[in-house]
Amino acid sequence: MPQLKPRKLTRDVMAKMSPKQRAETARSISCGETMLEAHWVWFDASMADVIDDLTTNNWDHVFVINHEGAPQGRIHAVDVLKIIARKKVNRDIAWMHGIPAQQLVNLPPITVKQETPLLKAGALMLTHDLNQIGVVNKDGALVGVVGHHTMARHMPKFIL
Repeated sequence: MPQLKPRKLTRDVMAKMSPKQRAETARSISCGETMLEAHWVWFDASMADVIDDLTTNNWDHVFVINHEGAPQGRIHAVDVLKIIARKKVNRDIAWMHGIPAQQLVNLPPITVKQETPLLKAGALMLTHDLNQIGVVNKDGALVGVVGHHTMARHMPKFIL
């Protein structure tokens, strides 16, 4: 799903705005305008597949989605390492092929809609101590992700 068309907020455009207009514009920027591509795996992918995706692509997290594209949870690389470290007997790779990604999820994901203001997503990330949050479309399918890097890229121009 493509992201919504972002607005051109250049320095010249920002300089011509009043403080009130800048504040209104900052509050109106949506997650759909600023989201990045989400990292995901199918819910029935094996733990070995998850580890392969995380290491091959140098990702720190991956969303688990069902066949409709709806996010079922999020797996962080550190959590996978903790599971492997707890495995005391038979650390061969075979057991990893038998564990589906869905079993690695311990909490349902917190998501926002494409129309959600970016500032609200930032508040949710701070409240729940998250580095990123999934963005879903009107059908509930994962279409992107916003994170601290998104906030850092889009919000400072309204402050300075």
